Amino acid sequence: MTQKMFHADCQNCAALCCLALAFDKSERFGFDKAAGVACPNLDAAGLCRIHTDLDGAGFSGCRLYDCQGAGQRVTQEVFQGQSWQDRPELMLPMIRAFADMRRVQELACNLTTAKGLNLPPEHEAERQRLLLLLEPAGGWTIKALDSFVQGQIGAVIGRFLTSLRSFVPD
Repeated sequence: MTQKMFHADCQNCAALCCLALAFDKSERFGFDKAAGVACPNLDAAGLCRIHTDLDGAGFSGCRLYDCQGAGQRVTQEVFQGQSWQDRPELMLPMIRAFADMRRVQELACNLTTAKGLNLPPEHEAERQRLLLLLEPAGGWTIKALDSFVQGQIGAVIGRFLTSLRSFVPD
């Protein structure tokens, strides 16, 4: 995995953060929005009307948010370019997949970052093995994400990452 895979590519996403995430009115968000409700700033084409001036419109939180690439992976890989905007029945499955993929991307990003640590060979081999578990041979599907969530891979990777604390320089 390259670091590029961990950055949002909004052009290849179905505005999943604008649908799946909740936010409260604050200095970073101009109004309350519940999870699972499309942001009213989305236009008919599913694009953000205020994207060019998020800060000025009171939505700096949107500019600061980064899904670490989960949105485009769900839209393009799991749902083959389909969108809840065109097929409303995909709304809940895409929201669930987005939550699951955000966890996958977080773990993969942490494992990728750990490559920069001075790890002993056995730790490096385990890091690489675990990273491969986050890239299923057939790509991510709903079934593969469900297996990931129900399985122990996330917990195993979490324990491994915690075990690397002694290798992190002060």
